[in-house]
Amino acid sequence: MNEETIIFATGNEGKMREIREILKDLGANVLSMKEAGADLSIVEDGTTFLENAEIKARAVWEKTGGIVLADDSGLVVDCLDGEPGIYSARYMGEDTSYEIKNQNLLNRAAKASGEERSARFVCSIAAILPDGRVLHTEEAMEGLLADAPAGEEGFGYDPIFYLPEFKKTASQLTMEQKNQISHRGKALETMKCKLMEYYGGKKDENTDCQ
Repeated sequence: MNEETIIFATGNEGKMREIREILKDLGANVLSMKEAGADLSIVEDGTTFLENAEIKARAVWEKTGGIVLADDSGLVVDCLDGEPGIYSARYMGEDTSYEIKNQNLLNRAAKASGEERSARFVCSIAAILPDGRVLHTEEAMEGLLADAPAGEEGFGYDPIFYLPEFKKTASQLTMEQKNQISHRGKALETMKCKLMEYYGGKKDENTDCQ
């Protein structure tokens, strides 16, 4: 693949919309793994978000070359001993709807209140460069497990993740608001700066890269 093409190892269209919006400053063509012809079944057997992100990125990179990014992200609920954590996508089975997954988490946390419902979204991103080098970033978004699902804008666990500073769930935020504060948004912004350095400098004077 051309260096001006970046492949992101996901088939999730919700993620791809966020990713393309944040990485547009790079001026690169951002493709999903399916669009790049690498629609693989990848076994994520790492023990951390970072390990799983690199496993996914390297599996696609071995097929496509070029620059490949992958993320592993999930919801960590403290009163549930960190569940669903690295198993967020596979929690209760990959084919189980998030409506069911979300309600199950709310039911299990029903006796927790206030700060006992503390939770965070974590996102780790790995980038495999054309020469095989790996870049890593990891960021988090702190909040609370909501009392009930709310909002239509997000995906996954967004409807049950409450942000006290906004008095809204992640699903009630606009994409612009969410990208500014989200775990994935922050991790992508950090990765974008690392990629700009790789490309030899800033490609857009409006970025916050140092």
